[in-house]
Amino acid sequence: MRTTLNVLGGKWKLLILSYLLTGPQRYGELRRLMPEVTEKMLIQELRELEADAIVERIVYQQVPPKVEYQLTEHGRRVQPMFAELITWGQGYRDRDRKLEDAA
Repeated sequence: MRTTLNVLGGKWKLLILSYLLTGPQRYGELRRLMPEVTEKMLIQELRELEADAIVERIVYQQVPPKVEYQLTEHGRRVQPMFAELITWGQGYRDRDRKLEDAA
């Protein structure tokens, strides 16, 4: 558990990974998808995920420069875990609604 939290922990990493599960994303696309994260924090989280070999940064040699982020093979292995987290989150959200309806 400690290793998992060290690699995937942090306020934004799971959200970043959820967007990358749909396919490669440019930095600007990630910024638009997550307007509440600061530029500094997004860059930091992407660099940490890259250092941990979960995300790879692809630089296209063109003008203007194009950079995309995508999951590595190891990073794609989080997909089944995300399905479980989504199911859990939906159940938790519905639990709160049932409590509100009962009150």
